[in-house]
Amino acid sequence: MPAAGGAAFEASRPVPGAVAPEPGVSRVLGAEAPETPPPLAPGVPGAPDSGAPVPGGAASEAPPVGSGVPGGSVFDGVPPAQGANVPGGAASEAPPVGSGVPGAPVFDGVPPAPGAPVPRGAAPETPPLTPGALDAPAFVAPEAAPGSPVPSSEASADPWRRYDPWAAAPLGAGPLQQTGGAVLSVEQRRRRRRRGLVGGALLLALVSGVVGGGVGVHLERNGGVGAVELPQAPAEPGGRAADSVAGIAARALPSVVTLHVSGSDEAGTGTGFVLDTRGHILTNSHVVEPAGSGGEISVVFNGGQTAEAEVVGKDSGYDLAVVRVTGVRGLRPLPLGNSDNVRVGDPVVAIGAPFDLEGTVTSGIISAKERPITAGGDSGDASDVSYVDALQTDAPINPGNSGGPLLDTRGQVIGINSAIRSAADGTDSDGGQSGSIGLGFAIPVNQGKRVAEELINTGRATHPVIGVTLDMDYAGDGARVGTDDSGGSAPVTAGGPGDRAGIRPGDVITAVDGRRVHSGEELIVKTRAHRPGDRLELTVERDGKERTLSLVLGSSDSG
Repeated sequence: MPAAGGAAFEASRPVPGAVAPEPGVSRVLGAEAPETPPPLAPGVPGAPDSGAPVPGGAASEAPPVGSGVPGGSVFDGVPPAQGANVPGGAASEAPPVGSGVPGAPVFDGVPPAPGAPVPRGAAPETPPLTPGALDAPAFVAPEAAPGSPVPSSEASADPWRRYDPWAAAPLGAGPLQQTGGAVLSVEQRRRRRRRGLVGGALLLALVSGVVGGGVGVHLERNGGVGAVELPQAPAEPGGRAADSVAGIAARALPSVVTLHVSGSDEAGTGTGFVLDTRGHILTNSHVVEPAGSGGEISVVFNGGQTAEAEVVGKDSGYDLAVVRVTGVRGLRPLPLGNSDNVRVGDPVVAIGAPFDLEGTVTSGIISAKERPITAGGDSGDASDVSYVDALQTDAPINPGNSGGPLLDTRGQVIGINSAIRSAADGTDSDGGQSGSIGLGFAIPVNQGKRVAEELINTGRATHPVIGVTLDMDYAGDGARVGTDDSGGSAPVTAGGPGDRAGIRPGDVITAVDGRRVHSGEELIVKTRAHRPGDRLELTVERDGKERTLSLVLGSSDSG
């Protein structure tokens, strides 16, 4: 294609043998090429037609300066001086499009339509490579000849002019970067910020939900904002000191039972406690009395378990009875203490089922000892009268407490609750419906232990006896022995303990082991507080004189 300005030349091939421009104007690299590359084949775009002359005398073998074709001259980006010769007759008015030379037109990347005229200075359409072009030797720019200065103005005008990708970058040429450190792009930084914002929003929502839930629960429990909330002590450990009432009760309650007794004529409720792992339970005789010979006894344990029981033995004179349950596991016997160690003022705990309220715990002190009481006597023949040298307590005891344990601070049984003093009815068993006035009585455990052992082993209990008959109508101070004219049996049993000790009819016994007695009932109580075979010292008044007699107690079955 003819170039503008009348100088036609091949735009993509260098001119062989072109002369390098003057220093400071332009340099031709590879001017002394030993071999001229073959001309382009006819028909290749950019090649002259076969046999057509080249106007302007420009050689067709070499491409113009700056064409970029291997073997051509490299245009260093500095336009030639005004009036200087341009090799190959190239136009000097403007540098080629896209050459990077100041003032050159910028090629916008869109090629001109086929056949359209190319504006002056515009780069023509790049022809495709001919076969074998890829095999052409690689173009390497030789170094400038020694002494050929490169003005600093040229280097600053074209930053790509002396670009060498394999050259070491000089220090200070650009920002340093740590080896291997990745530099995030703008989009990556934006995505990272977006993820941080989303994560922060989720965390804020979670915290807000938790706080809101806590506030809601608080408002629900406390009645909303501004509701009255009274101060309250915090929760404490559930344990208690072993010698406290709570500690004693916690250990004893599993061993205390409630008895429901029913017979043909009457029914009643009482209390008992476990003696051993064989199922023996100690209670009062008057508790099981309603069952008679064909009634039923139901035992309810503290945990709610129920079992049927049968009477092993009972003694109305001591007001004690033993029943037994079978088929019950895990029985926990209550430990037995020693009633001789009890002192007035000692704290005690009573457990029972007053008015059928099972598992009731009350507490008090021992208010007196060796308090002689008699209870029962409803049969009319005094066969059911109980004589007890009792422990007196102010721990509340009511009907239903009968047979229950009286415990010391160690949780040991020191007595069996048996009777109460009623303001209306006097002293009797607590089988009635009168309430406690702070005067309760318990059988000492030493006496209860002996009687329980006898009942379990033989079914009967023995009574210690003096071998005399007492005048129960005597109104004086002391216990008077009957006289010969009182009728009935002999006042002193021949060969008995009293006869051997020297007791005579009509003698008045005023003390037992140095302790005063004021009635026949008291003498019986003091006597039954001992075991058969025990020795007693009796103070006897005869004919206005006192004397001391030594006596060994005999034994009789309770029958």
